[in-house]
Formats: sequence, structure tokens, C-alpha cells
Amino acid sequence: MNAVDSNKGGVFFVYGYGGTGKTFVWKTLSAFLRSKGEIVLNVASSGITSLLLPSERTAHSRFAIPFNPNEESTFNIKQGSPLAELIVKAKLIIWDEAPMPHKFCFEALDKSMKDIMRFVNPLSLYLPFGGKTVVFGGDFRQILPVIPKGSRQDIVHATINSSYL
Repeated sequence: MNAVDSNKGGVFFVYGYGGTGKTFVWKTLSAFLRSKGEIVLNVASSGITSLLLPSERTAHSRFAIPFNPNEESTFNIKQGSPLAELIVKAKLIIWDEAPMPHKFCFEALDKSMKDIMRFVNPLSLYLPFGGKTVVFGGDFRQILPVIPKGSRQDIVHATINSSYL
């Protein structure tokens, strides 16, 4: 909450096994901030998980994530679009089941948010996710990214743990 209140941003990961209360934490954080009139974006990596969150949105539908992201990928979010304005106004982004997508999804979100936020805060180019507070959550013992014909090493290298973030 200090990161959200100070507007300095931050990146956090809540690691917990299934049934340990991560969804309860997401709902509590969202309800607290929304009661103060703030905007919280709740997304999940899978459709089933998204049904448990207040917004019921997947990360792919919310952020227009490309189907096959690579190192140069960014999201198709135009400056001044309704989605860009929503991201600028959001105080917190919560992404559940974060171990599932390829690390390029998170890195593309980072680049896209830096691009969107640079008009609001020139220092955002040097801050993770443009200075927004982002909370990831999940369990690395569950589904990891799918890498067609990939070795164990390829799969581990594709996880969020291997990202510069």
C-alpha cells in the first residue's frame, strides 16, 4: 500500500500454493482501493482464474497481448486511447497466475506502460512498468509457459523469473 499511496510504483510477487488465499488478497486490495475511488486493474493469465477476480478479465483481453510475443513485442495500445487512459488512471495492476505466460508478455507490458506513462511522468522511462504498482501472483509448481518442442531449460528460461524485471 505504501507503493500505491506514494505513486512511486513497485513490482511485487505473491507466491502461494493453491488455496492459500491469494484471491482473497486480490479482492481485499481491490475493494480497499476502489472504496477510496481509485482504479484497480485485475487480470489473470487464464480464463478460469479470471472468473474469480472482480473484473473477470484475462491479461490478453485487457492489454491486447500479441499471440506470439517476442523480445521486441509491445502491446497495441495507442496513446490517448480509452485503454491508455485507463492504464494512466489505474493505481494498481494485479496479475494472477503470472507463472503461466512467457516472460516476453511481461516485458512487452513493461515497454508499453513506459511508453504510455512517459507523457505523464518523464521519469517513467527509468521505472519498471512506467512507475505503476504491479502485483503478480501464482504458484511455480503449477502450469509454466508452454514452449513447443522446448527442453526443460527452454521452459525455465521462458518464465518470469528469467526476465530482467
